[in-house]
Amino acid sequence: MQLSTSRRKVLSALTVGALVGLVAACGGSGDGNGKTTLTYRIWDEQQQKGYEKVFEAFKVKHPDIDVKIELQPYDQYWTKLVTEMVSGTAPDVFWMTPANFPELATQGGLMDVSAAVEQSGLTKDKYHPNVVDSFTYKEKMYAIPKDWGVPGMLYNKQLFAEAGVEMPTEPLTWAPDGSGTFLPLMQKLTVDVNGKHPNESGFDPAKVKRWGFASWNHSGTQWLNWIPSNGGTTITKPYGTFNFNEPASVEALQWGVDLIEKWHVSPPAEQTNPPAGRATEMFQRGEVAVFPANNALLPFVAPGSTFPIGTASLPAGKAGRVVIINGLGEAVYSRTEHPDQAKQLVSFLATPQAQAIMAEGGYVFPAINDLAPRYVEHWKAKGIDTQPFLDEARGKTVNFPIVSGFAAAEPKINQIFNDMYLGSVTVPDAAGEAVKQGNALLTPEK
Repeated sequence: MQLSTSRRKVLSALTVGALVGLVAACGGSGDGNGKTTLTYRIWDEQQQKGYEKVFEAFKVKHPDIDVKIELQPYDQYWTKLVTEMVSGTAPDVFWMTPANFPELATQGGLMDVSAAVEQSGLTKDKYHPNVVDSFTYKEKMYAIPKDWGVPGMLYNKQLFAEAGVEMPTEPLTWAPDGSGTFLPLMQKLTVDVNGKHPNESGFDPAKVKRWGFASWNHSGTQWLNWIPSNGGTTITKPYGTFNFNEPASVEALQWGVDLIEKWHVSPPAEQTNPPAGRATEMFQRGEVAVFPANNALLPFVAPGSTFPIGTASLPAGKAGRVVIINGLGEAVYSRTEHPDQAKQLVSFLATPQAQAIMAEGGYVFPAINDLAPRYVEHWKAKGIDTQPFLDEARGKTVNFPIVSGFAAAEPKINQIFNDMYLGSVTVPDAAGEAVKQGNALLTPEK
């Protein structure tokens, strides 16, 4: 997830209160006949199909409100949104991420929707707690809990069969020194053109036929999970600062690099560093047996795959299996011309009726806890068991780092970590520099 230069400039131009007191928005419209059209902006064309069904149900209950879905590519989404907020032309309702939430909530760009959650008929404890926490600021909710994604592992069953191994039913384990059950399995799956494995004499890492695992510079599926699993932390506190340069965190970062440089079970970073998608393509081509991925990737990977896909939980470290929950919210622009209608819409999106449509269509794990099994049932009917993802979400979890300024800091961290995965800078030095440069872009609360 890289930020464009223009977006960074827009974000850096914002000051406290910059989004407050602007002219009213013109995202939606009224036709003079008592009807209102709301603009609802998203970035996922797969989910658009599900939301078209959701809004058909919404229309039955609210015949005077039309909803126009606006699809905006993700790499343009935030730049356009922030620019529109400044100019007063933002859409009425839009998707929100934990990474971007702190800046927009603290600067007045989002409407308090706490009452809309209550009007949905459910109490907050019915939604996944990580998603609720991610969109709560000073005890008020500024986005409705929409869904959540969690990283696990996709694996190529055909390559497992060729290697003569099976994915254990018990969770795999890892440790910085290479002990545990994860690394030996990846060594069996990795093989060079001469049939040698990384733990055998004569193995040539420059001529690998098949890699066991894809360790690469991706925060959400990689190091943001390795760190808490090893007992480390990424931030001091919500709305605080980065601290992933401390010993347990550095150990976890070193583990991710060692899978490439020391243990030779993952492809070199020259083949996987961002732009995103290169590691995914290696998995789809059958060059990588196990691919760490968020469940949200399934609709994009599964349809085009020529081999059966299995799923598994991420390995457990010394602190256990700890994964990051990356939930989305439904936010209302603070200056919308149609606050009452927009709140009615997000209140409906928080209901079991709306979230069941998205779960049963296999689009997302819904934020409502009791509906999550319906997502599993959808994928089970297609031959893919997503229960490991749900098991993870019900276990030890952490939030995506909630710091004000993450979106601006992320490109700096990514740039430094690209070099770290390439081996051109040591892990301790990279962690220290990333924390230093990242914190310089944050606005922590005292």
